[in-house]
Amino acid sequence: MATCRGITRSGERCRGVAVDSTGLCYSHSPRHADARRRSASKGGRRGGRGRPVVNLSNLKQRLEGLAEDVIAGKVDRGNAAVAGQLLNYAIGAIRAGLRAKEVEELEGQLEELREMVERDSGRGEVRRASWGA
Repeated sequence: MATCRGITRSGERCRGVAVDSTGLCYSHSPRHADARRRSASKGGRRGGRGRPVVNLSNLKQRLEGLAEDVIAGKVDRGNAAVAGQLLNYAIGAIRAGLRAKEVEELEGQLEELREMVERDSGRGEVRRASWGA
């Protein structure tokens, strides 16, 4: 398996796996520049996984505050139980959204890999997959 001949920003040799006959990895190959640009553009618009950390942090604070209020006797335990369940449903919805986004990203990457394999197989190149081996 060939190593990328590209040079990183730090001036060191890239350790990535060469993906085509250019001897460059996905990150350095000019053939993949458009795909990298599209991916970077999506990432910039989404703000990294859709900014769930803020939502999760807020929900965590609310759950902690609710627990403290129950212990202090400020909130009825029955009402607190229902509120806690609702907040947990919100956490579940955030998790489901994250999984859906991750699957979408993986599907896009898989499609790019399929296209690469189809292009390379048309040229008679044979490559072994570096994953799962």
